[in-house]
Amino acid sequence: MDSPLNLTCSSNGRASGKPWKTVKSATVRSHLPNGVKAKSFSARMDATKKALAIKKLENEMKDEKIAEATRRKEVTLERRKAAEEKRRLEEDQAKMGARKAARLRRKAGRSKKING
Repeated sequence: MDSPLNLTCSSNGRASGKPWKTVKSATVRSHLPNGVKAKSFSARMDATKKALAIKKLENEMKDEKIAEATRRKEVTLERRKAAEEKRRLEEDQAKMGARKAARLRRKAGRSKKING
């Protein structure tokens, strides 16, 4: 009777003893980008912080630009309102002047009729 084969141990644990079986190794994650494989966590965090700082600066500049545009629009609107108010007041004043002139003409006409 044959004695059973001794199973050899390796650094990976026990070996199967079946010569047709391939030895399995740890999975190689070759689909990961090189940047992730090569760079350390702290380097990636530094890059992230830098990107966030740039984004924050961009947002601040954009907000300043929008605020300036809004301010200019408001100034223009105020000027238009003032011009419209001035035009309306002049129109009213002209209307009042015309009314007064018509009243004076009527008065003059009456006196003419009475005197004439």
